[in-house]
Amino acid sequence: MPLIGYARVSTEDQTPLPQSEALQSAGCAEIFEEHASGGNRARPVLARVLERISKGDTLVVVRIDRLARSLSHLLEVIEKLEGKEAFFRSLQDPIDTASPQGKFTLQVLGAAAEFERALIRERTKAGLASARSKGRVGGNPGLRAKDPVALRKVRLARQDGYMERLSKTAQEWVPHVRRLRPDMAWEDVLRIINSPLPHDRRWTQSRLLRAVKAYVRDGFLSETVLGRAERRETNDRLPAIVAAIKGGDPEITMQAICDRLESMRERTPRGRTRWQPSSVKVLLKRAEKLGFLR
Repeated sequence: MPLIGYARVSTEDQTPLPQSEALQSAGCAEIFEEHASGGNRARPVLARVLERISKGDTLVVVRIDRLARSLSHLLEVIEKLEGKEAFFRSLQDPIDTASPQGKFTLQVLGAAAEFERALIRERTKAGLASARSKGRVGGNPGLRAKDPVALRKVRLARQDGYMERLSKTAQEWVPHVRRLRPDMAWEDVLRIINSPLPHDRRWTQSRLLRAVKAYVRDGFLSETVLGRAERRETNDRLPAIVAAIKGGDPEITMQAICDRLESMRERTPRGRTRWQPSSVKVLLKRAEKLGFLR
């Protein structure tokens, strides 16, 4: 079972070396180091680690606080790992999701988190009711007065909330955008991103572009992804799409590629709606000759 280590320190003055040494002693074949605040969920190195992990891998940290500073973030990361059939282990905490004891600890933490959220909701409701009974108006006085400082704080808070929501979906779209742009048109990139997703989670082009621009602004994606795509020869388009699907999942089968192409409503070179593995194989060979497959 491959072990992948993640070490984090908050500032450039600190060194992740002690963590890396402990992770190496624990048997981690790969170790990723990051200088970033634990309160920032949108960490580029952590995002790459979560992209890199595959079925059967285990993400290992020295302590839980090196991965997450809040219970909700910890559970969010573990949920992503479980979605990839991967595991999580903390060397200094009783959590190892590959073991029954670790899973039980995780269930207790999840229950505690839900209980905490319920208490917060009840306290909020009680506070608002008490304020109303005393004739006080809720809300931010600065916003009511349209104070620029208060408005800016709200705008930044909304921006932080948006980035936090994006981080939950980053694995769905960031790897494809990083690999395919600007070589491929946004329309085709969008269809490749959406092909494995259920209908209620599919992206629109405007929503995807907004997310990409936000990640470029914060340095998580290179500005080059926003460049203009070159016009591709008509005969090269299908090989490029097939290569993009294969590049996103090197272990994908020919039949699975057929299913993806059909879900994208992509027609075969002969204009048919049903794809055969033999057609995909021909296109992959052409893609290799054209240099689309790395």
